[in-house]
Amino acid sequence: MSAASHQSAQPRQPLLSVRDLQVAFGTKKQPNEVLHGISFDVYPGETVAIVGESGSGKSTTMHAVINLLPGTGRTTGGSVTWNGRELVGIGRREMETIRGREIGLVPQDPMSNLNPVWSVGFQVEEAIRANGLAKGRKEVKQRAIEVLEQAGLQNAEQRMKQYPHQFSGGMKQRALIGIGLSANPQLLIADEPTSALDVTVQRVVLDHLASMTEQLGTAVVFITHDLGLAAERAEKLIVMYKGNIVESGPSREILQRPQHPYTKRLVSAAPSLASRRIGSDADLPPAPTESFDLAALAEEEKPTVKHGEPMIEVQGLGKVYKIRKGSFGFEDFHAVSDASFTVNRGETLALVGESGSGKSTIAKMVLQLEKPSSGEIRIDGQNVAGISGRRLFDLRRTLQPVFQDPYGSLDPLHNIGNTIMEPLKIHGVGDAESRRARMLELLDQVALPRELATRYPNELSGGQRQRVAVARGLALKPDVLVLDEAVSALDVLVQAQILDLLAELQQELGLTYLFITHDLAVVRLIADRVCVMQQGRIVEQATTEEVFENPQQEYTKNLLAAIPGAHIELGVS
Repeated sequence: MSAASHQSAQPRQPLLSVRDLQVAFGTKKQPNEVLHGISFDVYPGETVAIVGESGSGKSTTMHAVINLLPGTGRTTGGSVTWNGRELVGIGRREMETIRGREIGLVPQDPMSNLNPVWSVGFQVEEAIRANGLAKGRKEVKQRAIEVLEQAGLQNAEQRMKQYPHQFSGGMKQRALIGIGLSANPQLLIADEPTSALDVTVQRVVLDHLASMTEQLGTAVVFITHDLGLAAERAEKLIVMYKGNIVESGPSREILQRPQHPYTKRLVSAAPSLASRRIGSDADLPPAPTESFDLAALAEEEKPTVKHGEPMIEVQGLGKVYKIRKGSFGFEDFHAVSDASFTVNRGETLALVGESGSGKSTIAKMVLQLEKPSSGEIRIDGQNVAGISGRRLFDLRRTLQPVFQDPYGSLDPLHNIGNTIMEPLKIHGVGDAESRRARMLELLDQVALPRELATRYPNELSGGQRQRVAVARGLALKPDVLVLDEAVSALDVLVQAQILDLLAELQQELGLTYLFITHDLAVVRLIADRVCVMQQGRIVEQATTEEVFENPQQEYTKNLLAAIPGAHIELGVS
C-alpha cells in the first residue's frame, strides 16, 4: 500500500515534452510560419492521436520533433525535450542515434518510401544493421523475418526476396511498419499507418501495435484523419487546425462532446455505421437537368431513358491469370470467379472486400482494361465482351473511371484545364472554344474556382486534385462512373465534400456509379446496394441497409466488426 502511495507521490515524467514549438518554411527574410506555438506531452506507454485536415500541421509537428522537416522547413522557436534531453539544436549525429533506435517512424506513403531497386528484405535488414540490432548475416536475416512477421506479413521469408513493385499497397505499408518497429523504440510515430490497408488487415496491424505498447511500454503517436481509429485506439486526442492545437484531452470525451467549432465540424463530417445514404430522401434521382450550355456535346444529344433500367449487367464473370510456378510450369490463379450483379441506371453499387478480393479486377474488366476469361458484361444492353476498335472507343464515352490516387492519376506536365479537356480532344468533341467552355462548366460543377484552369497538379491540395479527376471523368457526359477507392486518400472533411459532390452530381445528371472501396463507413453514405467479395467470389449481395443491419455471412460480420470505432457513438454537442 505504501509502495503504491509512494508511486503516486512521484510525478509521472513525460517521455516527450513539446513546448511552444514554432516551425517556418521559406527563407529567413521571408519565413512562412506553419506551426504557431504547439505544446503537448506524451507519457511512456501512452497512445496519442493527432487529427485534423490536410495542411493542419499534424505531420509537420512530429517531423519537427525528430528533425526531419522537408525542404526549407526549420524550427524557429520553442523546446522539444526527449527523456529530459533538449532536441532543438542538437547535432545531426546525435539526432541519428535517437532516430530509429529510440523514436521510430512509420511514414505515410508506402509507394515512395521504399526503394524500388532493392528487395524489401534488403531494406529491412539495412534498418536493422543501422540500428545495431543484430550482428552477422544470419542473425540480421532472422531478425528481419521476425520483424516482418510481427508486422503481419505472411510468408515473410519468401516475401523478403521480392521487390516493392511486387507488393500490394497494404503489404508495403506492413513492411514500413516492420522497419519502424525493428528497434523496439520507446516512441513510435505512425503517420497515417493504416490508410492503405483494408479493415481486417488494419485490425491485425493495430492489435499488434497495441500489444507492443503494453508489453514494451512503447508510446505511440498516431497521425490520422480516421476519427474512428482515434476514438478506439488512442487515450489522448490532439485536434489541430491551421498550425494550432484547438482542443486536446481524452479522445472519447472529445469525440462524443466536442467543444471547439472545428472539432464539431470534423466529427459531423466523419462517416460512421450510424450514417445514412446521402440524399436518401429521394428513391431515385430525377432525370438529368440541362441547366448548363453543352455546346461541345450538343450535336450528340442522348435519348431520354427511364431510371431503374439495368445499366451494367455482369453474368458469370471470371478472370484467370497464369502465375509462373518453378522454372518451367505455370499455374492458374482465379482472381475473379463466377461474379454476377446488376447496377441500375441512377444507382450506386459498392463492391467491398479485403485487398486481393477481386474488386479492382472486376472494375478493370467493366472498363475493358482487362479481358474477362469467362462470362459476359453488358453496358446499357450491349454485350461488350471482346469488342475492340471503334466500338470500344465509343464505349469509353459511356463509361469513365475515377482512380484512387489523386496524386498519381493527373499528369504533372499538363495544367488543370488541359487535363479536363483531354478526353474531349481525344474523342474529337467540338472545337477549341467549345471545349474550353465545357471545361469551365465542369470546374463550376465540381465547385472549383475557374482560375485553377492554368494551375498544375502540384499546386493543388489532395481534395482539389480529386475534384479535377471527377471533372475529367464527367467531361464526355458519361452514363457510368467507375470509382476505384476514389476517396480513400482524402482526409475526413475533404472526403465528406467529395461524397456530397458525387451524390449531387448523381441526382442532377442521373449518373450510375460502380464504387470500389475497402471503407465500409463510406459505403453507408454513398451506396444503394452492396456486393461483398472474398477471394474472387461475391459472397453476399443486398441493399446497403440489409448488409449493415443484418449481415448473413460470417465474413461480412467480421468486416463490419473490424471497422475502427464502429461501435463508438460520435456526437456533436
